[in-house]
Amino acid sequence: MIGALQDSWNSLNGWIFETLVQPALYSLGLMEWAEDAFDWIDFALFGLVQVLVVYAICRPLEAWRPVEPRTDGRSIRTDILYTLLTRLGLLPLLAFVLFASMESRLSGLVASSGWVPPTLETLFPALRDAPLLALAVYIVVLDFGEYWHHRFQHRFDWWWALHSIHHAQRQMTFWTDDRNHILDDMLGAVWFGGLALLIGVPPGQFPLVVVVLRVAEAFSHANIRLSFGRVGERLLVSPRFHRLHHSRFGSARLGKNYAVLLPVWDWIFGTADFRRDLFPATGDRRLPEELASGGWLRQQWAGLRQLGLALVRRA
Repeated sequence: MIGALQDSWNSLNGWIFETLVQPALYSLGLMEWAEDAFDWIDFALFGLVQVLVVYAICRPLEAWRPVEPRTDGRSIRTDILYTLLTRLGLLPLLAFVLFASMESRLSGLVASSGWVPPTLETLFPALRDAPLLALAVYIVVLDFGEYWHHRFQHRFDWWWALHSIHHAQRQMTFWTDDRNHILDDMLGAVWFGGLALLIGVPPGQFPLVVVVLRVAEAFSHANIRLSFGRVGERLLVSPRFHRLHHSRFGSARLGKNYAVLLPVWDWIFGTADFRRDLFPATGDRRLPEELASGGWLRQQWAGLRQLGLALVRRA
């Protein structure tokens, strides 16, 4: 199944390149950029698929049973801009440039040393013959990594200075998931990508892992009055579970409910809040107003300023 999906994806990517992009490059005399353009299509198309899948799942649910009415269209439009830049624009371009260079250098160093890095499949050979089980294991391991990534964002002053942009939003929707400082996004990409390389996630399965966790994150931020019940709340992160993390009383530096997909990590490490009757207002009121109501540029600049202040205080 995974192989068939990969073949379909490659066919679509090739069709877009040959039909739309290659003729344009040829007419402009830019064929030396053909290989880079092909890779860029893969990034942009993957981002578009993520946005469409999340919208198709979350928007009808928000319309069906919202926690609160949409009253702040301006802040929601800012969050949409964050999503478009993150999934289709600036961040994929930076990630492509950085990771392409990093991957080639690391591959060269590993090849020259003769060392073969261990992966989950080399440690547990049974995973090679069970791709769906392997996919589930990769998701669980990366979800565990994302739990600690999120806790560290709250734990360290300099990282919280960037992450606080995310917690300033008072009109939370599924678009809020991508409301992050660009430096915070880049750190997250290095964290997630580095862990995926470390455990040996195959290239064919990596996009599926990303989509699963991406949908889970967006769904948990959605403006939906939905709880999974006493048992379900302990199996999967619900919008109610994560809303407590963003609430006025739960969004402090050391809060609760950090998990992305599996609440078990919060339960194990003592950061879970399973109260099912609460759908509180969101947004940390102690943060500067520009982080809540400013546009994208103002929020990015305010995040940099907060980062500078945090580093000065640390020094």
